[in-house]
Amino acid sequence: MTDSSHLDLIRAGYTFETPAIDLGAAVLDGQPYADTPVRVPLASLTKHGLVAGATGTGKTKSLQLMAEQLSAAGVPVFLADIKGDLSGIASPGEGSDKLTSRTASIGQNWQPTAFPTEFLTLGGQGIGVPVRTTITSFGPTLLSKVLGLNATQESSLGLIFHFADKQGLALLDLKDLRAVIQYLVSDEGKAELKGLGGLSSATAGVILRQLIAFEDQGAEVFFGEPEFDTADLLRTTDDGRGVVTCLELPAVQERPQLFSTFLMWMLADLFHDLPEVGDVDKPKLVFFFDEAHLLFDEASKAFQDAIEQTVRLIRSKGVGVFFVTQSPKDVPGDVLAQLGNRVQHQLRAFTPEDSKAIKAAVTTYPHTDYDLEELLTQLGTGEAVVTVLSEKGTPTPVAHTMMRAPQSLMSPSTKELLEQTVAGSPLAPKYSEALDRESAYEKLAAKHEAAPTAEQAPVETKGETPPSSSKPAKEDPGMVEKVVGSSAFKSALRSAGTVIGREITRSLFGTSRRRR
Repeated sequence: MTDSSHLDLIRAGYTFETPAIDLGAAVLDGQPYADTPVRVPLASLTKHGLVAGATGTGKTKSLQLMAEQLSAAGVPVFLADIKGDLSGIASPGEGSDKLTSRTASIGQNWQPTAFPTEFLTLGGQGIGVPVRTTITSFGPTLLSKVLGLNATQESSLGLIFHFADKQGLALLDLKDLRAVIQYLVSDEGKAELKGLGGLSSATAGVILRQLIAFEDQGAEVFFGEPEFDTADLLRTTDDGRGVVTCLELPAVQERPQLFSTFLMWMLADLFHDLPEVGDVDKPKLVFFFDEAHLLFDEASKAFQDAIEQTVRLIRSKGVGVFFVTQSPKDVPGDVLAQLGNRVQHQLRAFTPEDSKAIKAAVTTYPHTDYDLEELLTQLGTGEAVVTVLSEKGTPTPVAHTMMRAPQSLMSPSTKELLEQTVAGSPLAPKYSEALDRESAYEKLAAKHEAAPTAEQAPVETKGETPPSSSKPAKEDPGMVEKVVGSSAFKSALRSAGTVIGREITRSLFGTSRRRR
């Protein structure tokens, strides 16, 4: 194929009749061609996508430029700011001769522009409106992943949630859940729970220890009220631009599973609350999941299956999801298969495993005249290999692309701007003040005080740890452990989940719908 016919093929493949956002311009033999833009239709963004590339190759800037154009098109955007450098989207960019030369070469009319931004932070740790959820809403499935529980312990945790639901014991924060567990292993609690299958104190002790360690990491600030309403992610400004919600995630290395599963909770919550809309002209929200490998690290097959199902189904709610990570191999194959739009920055082959990963990535692209295995290792910073879905749902030609430059600041916004933005946020009055209303902890404490017995296990107060023994007494396993250990249970779990799970599950992840 001649250079001219190759460019004609790309130009035709990226010419759409419906609104689209511009990613950049095609590159051939090292030369960008401004008359051959590479774009993605707004309607195709609900088919989800992947932005991948090694550290320093420009994938965060690609995320930023996509968020800018979505905002300009009236589409709300959610960004997980893992590295702390996406706050610059709220400030106009800073020009330079090098930047102007680059943008002119791809036909981009670059103008410094700030975009409407809302800053959130988990539990108020950092500069942003606090985001919290209740233990009940978070649910046993996600919490089990955070705590690193096995199948037996996860099922037991589901039983605990079920009991709390039936008894009207609101699980709002971590101390509520700990109080319920200690009550259930007391003599009175065991009697009440006997008809539901039993719960061994050994398993309860493991869960308690994990909860205490979790709380020692500072996790208690993430759970409680007022609970964040994910409908607040779907806002637009008076001039019709989509609000970019930037969630700051400080010290992600210390609690990677908490951060990733918290984001999954937000996506699952959106899944519940949004109505079915089918195909849409533009998304209701595009959700960028940065450092996506954190979500899948040490995840069980059942958890990965739930993610795959959520990603597959949430497109019918008008939500697009983009996973941002270093390599496509960070995303399980069944999930990767759901991602129709690909922006692949440079991959590096330092080890035999890296080379195998590149060969595997090449096989996932449509047929092309590019030598992709070579090209993927030679892409410059700010360049990517792109293929997207057209408005008809067909893959576009693979295009070596010089990506556009973000028009907002390509570094963090100033602390003063962040503080001013948060102070003026319409969400601040709604979520800034933490609440601690009567819930399971208070109810069980009152019950304990009203009818204490010598044998009754005390309800644990914040900061206390359950008594330990170097040689715990051997105990017969509870019904849950016996059932979970059986092959019949494992088969049923793969297909439909336990009866307990069906009782408490309101979504694919066991998260609870709220009455709003």
